[in-house]
Amino acid sequence: MSTPYPFTAVVGQADLRLALLLNAVSPAVGGVLVRGEKGTAKSTAVRALSTLLPQVDVVPGCRFSCAPTAPDPACPDGPHEPGPGRARPARMVELPVGASEDRLVGALDIERALAEGVKAFEPGLLADAHRGILYVDEVNLLHDHLIDLLLDAAAMGASYVEREGVSVRHAARFLLVGTMNPEEGELRPQLLDRFGLTVEVAASREPAQRVEVVRRRLAYEDDPAGFATRWAGDENEVRARVVAARALLPQVVLGDTALLQIAATCAGFEVDGMRADIVMARTATALAAWAGRTSVRKEDVRQAALLALPHRRRRNPFDAPGLDEDMLDRILDEFPDEEPEPDPDPEPGRNPDPDADPDSEGPDDGGGPDGGGGVPPQSGGPQGSDAPADSTDTGGPTEAPGEAPSDAPESPQPSAQENGGPEQAAVRAAEPFRTKMLSVPGLGEGAAGRRSRARTAHGRTTGAQRPRGHLTKLHLMATVHAAAPHQRARGRDGRGLVIRKDDLRQATREGREGNLVLFLVDASGSMAARQRMSAVKGAVLSLLLDAYQRRDKVGLITFRGATAELALPPTSSVDAAAARLEQLPTGGRTPLAAGLLKAHEVLRIERLRDPSRRPLLVVVTDGRATSAGTAAGRTDSTPRELAGRSARLLQAGGVASVVVDCESGPVRLGLAGVLASDLGGPAVTLDGLRADSLAGLVKNVRTAVTSDSNRRAA
Repeated sequence: MSTPYPFTAVVGQADLRLALLLNAVSPAVGGVLVRGEKGTAKSTAVRALSTLLPQVDVVPGCRFSCAPTAPDPACPDGPHEPGPGRARPARMVELPVGASEDRLVGALDIERALAEGVKAFEPGLLADAHRGILYVDEVNLLHDHLIDLLLDAAAMGASYVEREGVSVRHAARFLLVGTMNPEEGELRPQLLDRFGLTVEVAASREPAQRVEVVRRRLAYEDDPAGFATRWAGDENEVRARVVAARALLPQVVLGDTALLQIAATCAGFEVDGMRADIVMARTATALAAWAGRTSVRKEDVRQAALLALPHRRRRNPFDAPGLDEDMLDRILDEFPDEEPEPDPDPEPGRNPDPDADPDSEGPDDGGGPDGGGGVPPQSGGPQGSDAPADSTDTGGPTEAPGEAPSDAPESPQPSAQENGGPEQAAVRAAEPFRTKMLSVPGLGEGAAGRRSRARTAHGRTTGAQRPRGHLTKLHLMATVHAAAPHQRARGRDGRGLVIRKDDLRQATREGREGNLVLFLVDASGSMAARQRMSAVKGAVLSLLLDAYQRRDKVGLITFRGATAELALPPTSSVDAAAARLEQLPTGGRTPLAAGLLKAHEVLRIERLRDPSRRPLLVVVTDGRATSAGTAAGRTDSTPRELAGRSARLLQAGGVASVVVDCESGPVRLGLAGVLASDLGGPAVTLDGLRADSLAGLVKNVRTAVTSDSNRRAA
């Protein structure tokens, strides 16, 4: 087993360390969601926390880690007889992004349950994590139904496995920690709300702190065991403080004034529901216990608000999480603290705040205001020590705020002469609106989502088939029908059926999948009128919001001047697409063919990467083509003819397309309709894109593709 990186050796990241320690003191806080850019010690800090948790006593031989003093009465391995327990370290269990439902909650042997009437249950990761830590890296990439199961178990403290009337229940109380990079997509607001605390992390821009990260990192890699030994003293201090805070927690008093401060803060920031109030109360209590006090103060409530509220104020994926601290202070000042009672005197010779650093300033040095929570100091460790353990978590170069991600393509900006006209500054998008659903025709088998019809693990049952691999969803009637004709030959002499493995049938289900929605946006001079481009951006922003709600991947291609550019490679982060759209300049000629060929190339590559995810191409243009573009090479064809050939190439590849016609004015050329015909999809105006005007669009998409298929078959 490799030596874990010491928690106290993590440089900076005070809020992250504090949030993790508060959950270690009081798991009822509800877990931590850590959001931040790559290389910021997210995974390192989480993995290091497990070494600070006290050991747990378990019933020997129990696969569900029951406590010997209070075993779970419904434990599948029970009932447990009274007796001595066995001490073991608290576990940290990692849930892989690609895990199945059975791996998470456990698997029930359906064949034995039906044939023998026994509950043969194989525990999953939720059972392994009981009384420990369950860590989900890249939690935003986890399937929604797995996140729902995970958060339900965390909230109820138990996991339920149901298979055709056979159920198993076991305790599952754990500290839930999730990490994510917002560039790769967001969690739904409902899921964000289920995490108790959230922390935004970023790499330090201070050279001295970055140097210390590299020093500690290199020292750890050279001698992990020796490095851990040098930090053992600090680790033991924090471990002892966690134990002391847990013991003090039941004695902490949450007074009426603190409750009023919490309620007024949640109401003032218009937080939905009551979960925020409860989480703030538990967090403030844990902060007081962590500081060695038995009463909650205003500074505890303030720190609790900064950790518990930012992610609950988001109204859509384009809102940046955060909290107005001036407003928070104004609200709290309306309810001043009562005169606090003095806390019991500390033991002789013991510092009541062992982490206090008289030379420190600011949260990165580990201190909270007036002792309202703090984290281990950085200055107490050995000189020349090192930093977070994962090479993916520290020490690497990071992008400054507002910069494009490193995988975004760089392309030289064409000159005004190449563009056919001067570049115009970007304009703001109009207010987004609700759109009706655009879907890909046919039945897919892609990742679970909410757009197009697909065969999925969840949804309505449409039939049955022999299981491929492990049986997950039993089709009971089909299984009975398969077994019934063989009962006499199998020597049945009782009331029950004789079931064999070959009789089992897997239910086939139909649900919805997420698609790859690729936006191809005309940014040429013909689209450059400010009011018109604002409306176009508003329409694309509305479609992006719809893609977020339907769990799609999105990509953005723009074309203007002589070239087409992949402004955003396909990603799950719709807010990244919205940011690129907001900065989009306009002007120049219209290389429509170059844009269509770029879309064909991007979709071809994505089909190799993810063949099960079906694409939907949304072309936003007025249909004009005034430039052949550099991608066309030397040709005698006109720009319009090149665009037509490029569109028919996409149609031949089976790409479902929709053209959003941006043409306006009293005289209309109808070129967008011609392009839609070449693509084999419908055309819809900007006004027709709204939900109340889009009734026949999905039908038109299906009809156009079906008619084209019939025409080619004939």
